[in-house]
Amino acid sequence: MTAVHGLKPLREFANPEALATALAAAVAAALRHRLAAQPLATQPVAALAVSGGTTPTRFFVALRSEELDWSRVIITLVDDRCVSETSSRSNARLVRQTLLQNRAAAAAFLPLATADEGSLAVLPLPFAAVVLGMGLDGHTASFFPGGDRLSFALHGPHMLERINAPQAGEPRVTLTWAALQTAHYLALHIEGAGKRAVLDAALAPGPVLDMPVRVALARTPPADIFWCP
Repeated sequence: MTAVHGLKPLREFANPEALATALAAAVAAALRHRLAAQPLATQPVAALAVSGGTTPTRFFVALRSEELDWSRVIITLVDDRCVSETSSRSNARLVRQTLLQNRAAAAAFLPLATADEGSLAVLPLPFAAVVLGMGLDGHTASFFPGGDRLSFALHGPHMLERINAPQAGEPRVTLTWAALQTAHYLALHIEGAGKRAVLDAALAPGPVLDMPVRVALARTPPADIFWCP
């Protein structure tokens, strides 16, 4: 499979703080749009999937102060490491400590590490917004090059896959591309010169299995790319 790109313009920012503010505003707008479509509902009607790691911390801090009806939002993760939430490597721990605070404390949260297809049924799909990251090897979500279940995660019909890959460290659990690609708003959040070089390489035509982030770049419409040095 070779990616074909019809990219939106790259959104460049001077620093991580400016990027975080703009990304939070874009995600909050997507959530408000979904909430406005179902004004009488009292249960969560807008789902947001976010990525972990170190890059999104400023974005989480900006997003948690956005004014919207967080009580009707359910947040989950794009992917997570199969570790306890007491581990510093847990993406669920990061979300609880940095996003589910302030106004966003009213949102519901569905951890992914212990989820299964049945527990994901509570998500009001399609996602109102999904925010992806990208690694220096061209992975996004837990779509790692060489992952033992990569083809299933990219092309399978299920919402969830468990993946092992040498560069991933721990075993991972990830939402599949089938679950992610239908998001009303899809953003790709990257920072630093190293990741910009990886992005430039991924924008060139080539096998998705080599640089799985290409699935987001080839989507119609493609991911909204946020980058800063």
